[in-house]
Amino acid sequence: MIFIKLILAHLLGDFVLQPDSWVADKENYKLKSKFLYFHVLIHTVLSFVFLWDLQLWWEALLIGGSHFIIDAAKLSFQTIKTKKTWFFIDQLLHIIVIAGASFYFREFDFSFLGNQEFLKIIMAALFLTTPASIFIKILLSSWTPVPDAQNAIQTESLSSAGKYIGILERLLVFTFIMVNHWEGVGFMVAAKSVFRFSDLAQAKQRKLTEYVLIGTLLSFGLAVLTGIIIK
Repeated sequence: MIFIKLILAHLLGDFVLQPDSWVADKENYKLKSKFLYFHVLIHTVLSFVFLWDLQLWWEALLIGGSHFIIDAAKLSFQTIKTKKTWFFIDQLLHIIVIAGASFYFREFDFSFLGNQEFLKIIMAALFLTTPASIFIKILLSSWTPVPDAQNAIQTESLSSAGKYIGILERLLVFTFIMVNHWEGVGFMVAAKSVFRFSDLAQAKQRKLTEYVLIGTLLSFGLAVLTGIIIK
């Protein structure tokens, strides 16, 4: 299958066969970096090797040429603040090109969008991200504890870390349920208890502990209920 072969070539070329020194040189010298052209050449050669069909020579060149254009745009427009954003844009564009090449040979289509079961899973996963976070936040709004300056342990927290931890844990719980591995849910509960509630015990704030416990149970409960409904 052309799509899988080109994805394998992309993973090897963009991650395995690209040293950090090449990445740093490209970011410093941009289009003047020789490693940009070595990198594109490796992608082109890998595409030839994985396709292994002389009649598809033009597709390997298409992958190599598009890779150069996308990487050149990223290097030209990214800044220190937008580096992470451009990384994901870069990878998304590469996958779109590969999918387009596969679509040309009718190996990749959009028939899955008509699959009702697939759409239900996507709907459930989407609900368990930001919508579920908002539901939980509203439900807990009347119980938000006021920090006790005397007893609280002062620790720095990553920006929006709690929100993203909740999203990831709900998606993992949902995945475990969909693949019939309920023991994974127990592992998630145990792991979060170890890392989260040990800090709360040191803080010696019962209201905060109860607040976090309720939030955790709501988060896991929503994921479990959603998984059961979808199944």
